[in-house]
Order: sequence, then structure tokens, then C-alpha cells
Amino acid sequence: MSQNKIVVPAKVAKLQNAGKKTNRRRQPNRSRIGDFGIYLLLLIVALMMAFPLVFSVCSALKPLDELFRFPPTLFPRHPTLDNFSDLVVTLGQSWVPFSRYISNTVMITVLGTVGHLLIASMAAFVLAKYDFPGGKTFFNVVVVALMFNGYVTAIPNYLLMSRLGMIDTYWAIILPAFASPMGLFLMKQFMEGLPTALLESAKIDGAKEFRIFWTIVMPNVKPAWLTLIIFSVQNLWNTKASTVVYSEAKKTLVYALQQIQSGGIARTGQAAAVTVVVMLVPIVTFILSQSQILETMATSGLKD
Repeated sequence: MSQNKIVVPAKVAKLQNAGKKTNRRRQPNRSRIGDFGIYLLLLIVALMMAFPLVFSVCSALKPLDELFRFPPTLFPRHPTLDNFSDLVVTLGQSWVPFSRYISNTVMITVLGTVGHLLIASMAAFVLAKYDFPGGKTFFNVVVVALMFNGYVTAIPNYLLMSRLGMIDTYWAIILPAFASPMGLFLMKQFMEGLPTALLESAKIDGAKEFRIFWTIVMPNVKPAWLTLIIFSVQNLWNTKASTVVYSEAKKTLVYALQQIQSGGIARTGQAAAVTVVVMLVPIVTFILSQSQILETMATSGLKD
């Protein structure tokens, strides 16, 4: 009995000490010098990524004499908005109103993005959650299509739009945006991570296919379609469409602005302002969507 009284407390104490060791907060293996090196590297990378944006904005705020100063300076000594006002005056002299270029670009961007999002999401839902003959082959074709740049598909795209009678129309830009393979690939990869049990339980409750897709699948793949919106807006907003649209009244904003950029040395300041205007919408779209993507990725994890 005395031996048992001695052994049992020893085992309990050993277990308690082991529990304290496992519950003890782990300290990072990096030293302060290592942390400083990591933060320094991240700072350098951040400055390298922000430099083109800062340089473009500063160049747009420089007067013409500072744009040709050597050695060049990063920040303007006498900032001014004359470049933007001159840009508005130049666009106002065109026989096509400046508002027409903006409306054309906004309509193409909105319709192309919405159509691409819906078609890519519905096709990805079918490919990810249903087995049917030829499904894997079709997805392999989509993956292969990712390797082809837009310059490679320009001629086939023109021939197809010509056969359909859509040359010199808005649809010559919008319809190809619907069939972009990047959106389908991205949405399918996200939808494959959704638990099948969640969709089956919805079917048992009497939900139809479209209701499952719209109320269950789409909210849970919000990071995917927000990323898809960023890519689609960037591509459509920056498109010139000069190969399929000929009428000046149907030209996009980027085409009109690039015509100003090619005006020579006298329009160097306006060209700098054009750069800021062109990149403004994609950057704002990314900033607004980025916070929602991070929040959704942190709170919408699902597991079987």
C-alpha cells in the first residue's frame, strides 16, 4: 500500500508537468535580427511595387518644364492640375463628346463583367459538382485555352465576329469577354472546395438547382467572383477594341486617350494625365474588393 501511495502521486505529477509543457506558448525561433531582415525585405518590395503608381501621379501633377528637366525629379516642385484641364479641353474639341467615350466604356465593362461572371459561374458549378460525359475533356480544353494570349486569338476572334455580323458593334467586345477561360477555371477550382453534403442537404429540403446555385454556392465562393470582377473590369476598361470597332462614336475611352498620348512632345503633360485616368478605375475596383476578399476568406471556411 505504501508503494502505491508513492507511485501514483509521482505519475500524476509527471502528467501535470507534461501538460504544462504542451500548454506553454511556443516562442518563435527567429531572432530580432531575422525579424528586422524580413520586415526590411517586405518594405523594399512594397516600395518597388508602389513606385510606378507614385511616379505616374507625380508626373501628372508636374508642369511641362519639370517633365523635361534633367536629372528628373520624383516629386513636383510646383504641382498643378493643368495637365488634367488641358486633357478635358482637348477631348472637348473632338466631334464625339467626351461623355460618349465614357458611356461606351462603362456599358462595355458592366455588361461584359456581369455576363462573364454569370456564365463562368454557372458553367463552373456544373463542371465541379456534376459528372457527365465529356465534362473532363471540356475542362481540359479550358485549361489549354489559358495558354493562349489575346494577341494569338485576335484573328480567329475577328473572323468569328465577322461571320456573325457583329463587326463595328459593342457585341464584338462583350461576347468574347463572356467566353474568357480564366473565369471558368477560377470559379471551378473554388467550387470544388464546397462540401457536397451542404448541397445534398439543400436538395433534401426541396431547393431547386438554381436556388442552390444562387443562394448557397455563390455566397460561399465570394472570394472567387470578386477576384473575377477585378480581372474582368481591368481587361474591359483597358481595351482599345480598335480591330473590331471602327465608328468613332463607338470607340472606348482608352482608345481616345491613347490618341492624345500619340500627339507628340506638346502633349506630354496630357499623356501623363491619361496614364492616371486609365489606371484609376482598376485600382479603385481592386481596393474596394480587396477588403471584402480578405474578410470572406477569413470567415467563410467550410469543411465536410
